[in-house]
Amino acid sequence: MSTERHKSLAREGRGPENQDVSFETRDVRPAPILKFLAYLGIAIALAYLLTLGIYRSLTGLWNSNYAPPPPSRSETGPPMPPEPRLQGMPGHLVDPQRDWRDMVKEDTAGNDKLGWVDEQNGIVQIPVSDAMKLIVEKGLPALPTAPTEKK
Repeated sequence: MSTERHKSLAREGRGPENQDVSFETRDVRPAPILKFLAYLGIAIALAYLLTLGIYRSLTGLWNSNYAPPPPSRSETGPPMPPEPRLQGMPGHLVDPQRDWRDMVKEDTAGNDKLGWVDEQNGIVQIPVSDAMKLIVEKGLPALPTAPTEKK
């Protein structure tokens, strides 16, 4: 790269001279480009108006020929699945936590119940904790062995 000042032909009023390089002698004409853009805008506007007309005519045709479907079996809501339904799902009216607490309460009351099941045959219901203590003290009753089959 040289730091010397080059002689510029532009200062002298002449263009650059080179055998291999040529330049445009005139500028681009804007008239054909502007005509093209105007025709393109007109074509887009006509296409928009054409599609708008088609859309409106089809909408009118649909509205004149459309008949709503007949009502379903009931208008009260979607059909519910048969019972038993999962807790917490639509159509199940019981709170799942309350249902769980009630079940635990009933089971605990049933395990702690003392009374006769069949007084004539001497069958008694005792609390589970007492029954476990009796089994620990006395052990389980021995079951008779099943007879073996001969082949």
